[in-house]
Amino acid sequence: MAAGRTSGSRSRRVSLPGVAELLRPATPRPYAAGPPAGDGRQGSGREAHPQKITVYLSAAELLDLERARLALRAYGIAVDRGRLVREAIAVLLADLDAEGEASLLAGRLRETT
Repeated sequence: MAAGRTSGSRSRRVSLPGVAELLRPATPRPYAAGPPAGDGRQGSGREAHPQKITVYLSAAELLDLERARLALRAYGIAVDRGRLVREAIAVLLADLDAEGEASLLAGRLRETT
């Protein structure tokens, strides 16, 4: 008998994603609003990423990120938070390249600094 288990205890199994979710196709989805702006930047999608950064979020920001992920899922676009963040970064950087000082990112950062 395994340590810590009694004959009368119930198994505590972890719920895992199904095979369909684990093996979903990795084909890129077309942009809903047309091609990406600027230089055509695109999030890297589902592939190995050798570089890593750590980003700290407030509870509200993390909740907003999860709400966005669930909204996309309701539209038939199942992505994880990492993919969502990479796509958001690609969109904002493409807009910065195309619009420069008039970009959404520059404007928002100008307001907060």
